[in-house]
Amino acid sequence: MFSLWPFVNTVILSLTDAQILKGGRFVGLENYGRALGDPDFWTATVNSVVYLAVVVPCLVLLPLALAVLVQRKLPGIGFFRSAFYAPVIASAVVVGLIWQWVLRSDGLVNTVFEKLHLISGPVPFLTDSTMLLVSAMIVTIWKGLGYYMVFYLAALGNVPASLYEAAALDGAGAVRRFFSITIPSVKPMMLLVGTLSAISALRVFTEIYILGGESGGPGGGARTLPFLIRQVGLGFAGETGYAAAISILLFLLTLVFSLLGHRLSKGDER
Repeated sequence: MFSLWPFVNTVILSLTDAQILKGGRFVGLENYGRALGDPDFWTATVNSVVYLAVVVPCLVLLPLALAVLVQRKLPGIGFFRSAFYAPVIASAVVVGLIWQWVLRSDGLVNTVFEKLHLISGPVPFLTDSTMLLVSAMIVTIWKGLGYYMVFYLAALGNVPASLYEAAALDGAGAVRRFFSITIPSVKPMMLLVGTLSAISALRVFTEIYILGGESGGPGGGARTLPFLIRQVGLGFAGETGYAAAISILLFLLTLVFSLLGHRLSKGDER
């Protein structure tokens, strides 16, 4: 009722020219052809894929390094675990507003840089499309570090301590133990984190919306596919049929990366 039917209804809607305030007639694959010839669609697709290409490696590797560090039983380590996880609990809107204050022209980063005479004018973190996209990536990575750190902590807890002890007796240093024992032991978890973070990266909306406003940055240059779907489908002239077609194309793109992660996982098991 809440998953299958909305999906089927979206597929049906994508084959019509329906709008918000009126029903639609069947147009077949016309909306899909329109999307493939729409420069805005390709800009949003490129932004989404670039977003994925940058964010996913960071969210696969950085939380693992963080988990290795906080796994150690040191005094006060519980505080650091909680601190790293705190952004996960915070609302995405709240996180976006905090970073907007940090990155705006008169914000914390630009003010500090100017006081240190590192820049002659404000860095356009939020007023340049490329910089806006990079800023949104930083927010996504910062918010996801603690979440995926917990995944890795669970995986590291299942690695036998005897492996590390045997490697240490053989003269293996910390770096060698990390690459020879830790990474092979948590590789299935790395594939899972990669798949989940890839799906999340393709669905990113809030960061772009909060940092760049309703237009998605100057000229809409930082729009991602979910942002474009919202922009096309809402409003009194919202084209719900066309928005549904873009949604299906986003679903297919997400499916490709999900199947790729599944294939890599099966190959690792063999």
